[in-house]
Amino acid sequence: MASSNKAFVRTRRRFIAGTAALSAGLVAAPFVRGAHAAGKLSLGFWDHWVPGANGATEKLVKEWAEKEKVEVQIDFITSQGNKLLLTSAAESQAQAGHDILALATWLPARYARQLVPVDDVMGPLIQQNGAVNATVEYLGKIGGHWIGIPATVGSQIKGPCSRIDYMKQYANIDVQAMYPAGSPPKAEAWTYDTFLKAAEACHKGGHPFGIGLGTTADNVDTAGAIFHGFGAMLVDDKGNITAKSDAVRQALDFYKKLMQFLPADVAAWDDASNNKFLVSGQGSMIMNPPSAWAVAKRDAPKVAEQLWTHGFAQGPKGRFAPFTPFFWSIWNFSKNIPAAKSLLAYLSSASASEQMVEASGGYDLPSFEKLTLFKVWAEAEPPKGTLFHYPNPYNHQVLSVAGAPAPHAIAERIYTQATQTQMAVRYFRGEAMEKTIAWAESELEGFMRN
Repeated sequence: MASSNKAFVRTRRRFIAGTAALSAGLVAAPFVRGAHAAGKLSLGFWDHWVPGANGATEKLVKEWAEKEKVEVQIDFITSQGNKLLLTSAAESQAQAGHDILALATWLPARYARQLVPVDDVMGPLIQQNGAVNATVEYLGKIGGHWIGIPATVGSQIKGPCSRIDYMKQYANIDVQAMYPAGSPPKAEAWTYDTFLKAAEACHKGGHPFGIGLGTTADNVDTAGAIFHGFGAMLVDDKGNITAKSDAVRQALDFYKKLMQFLPADVAAWDDASNNKFLVSGQGSMIMNPPSAWAVAKRDAPKVAEQLWTHGFAQGPKGRFAPFTPFFWSIWNFSKNIPAAKSLLAYLSSASASEQMVEASGGYDLPSFEKLTLFKVWAEAEPPKGTLFHYPNPYNHQVLSVAGAPAPHAIAERIYTQATQTQMAVRYFRGEAMEKTIAWAESELEGFMRN
């Protein structure tokens, strides 16, 4: 290997059941080489679905590695088939693997005892880049300590992506005027009641909303935001079951009304269903990051020209949007913790974050409040400005995650078992509300026992 490339070794793996731990040394910032200088560092990152997006991460890691004379190995691990999830489980059990591993939403809490606190990295990052949203803190700060750095890569808001023309024609709503590119939202009238009326109007027009009620993540994320809009919690932050509440009943009633206006098969939808529904030209709205828009740009440009990403409707208890962050975490069996911290600080700078966002076509989202105005979102087209409001630049909605604010082990089960969407489907299909709630309470009690 040429000396100029010694600092960077790249491999691409689709599944890693266990790897040898690699090492290097560095302090969070600035890095001063000394006893821990050079060496090796092994990284396991999420394998991005956007072609070329991995390249930006690769480039940034290489820049850092060459500067610090650290040999770095990077593996891009797919989430398809739960391979990234299986990798984290295998490495946790083996106490060996990557120094840094990308962990999705709930995993930092699951592996908290095996992760290195990174308060010394997060403190300066928050000072530089602004505060992170409450959901990132809920998921990444455990027992008063940060155990993961919110990753730009893979983090996303799953808000509405609407057809401009259909919403005007059938619902008399101008989504571009409601969420103008370059300006704050004018969405005071965009409420749950308005949302229901629009869903009914678009259904009658033959182009219904594509809101899934299956058991996969996209469906669960939407349900979580809707429940939060009513202040509906299944379990509170103390671990008390709170499913038998007026707020939960209101959320179920809302879903029963909404499902009348959705495609008949939404209870069987997976994470691809809503994307396909929109790109095919059938749907007036879905809840999704810009992945469907990106596919439409490639496969159905006339559809893409009519798509506008914007904020969610406001419920009685506020305006919420689903947010699912990734984290970069350091295993406590890493032999090069200072190096790992320094690299994560480097990857979390405004400049590095912007490069990653641009490489993903605007899909990836930094979690820091000062990093929501990158030009890629303002300039994305067609139509120009379609992604401007995607990163929530005016902080006009609360970013939330389904299952919160329950203790993490319970919240994760609420999320992965799709308790909220299952409740909505059971009630819509004719089960008595109190029976649906009793079923949920039984499920929740089981989560607590296990």
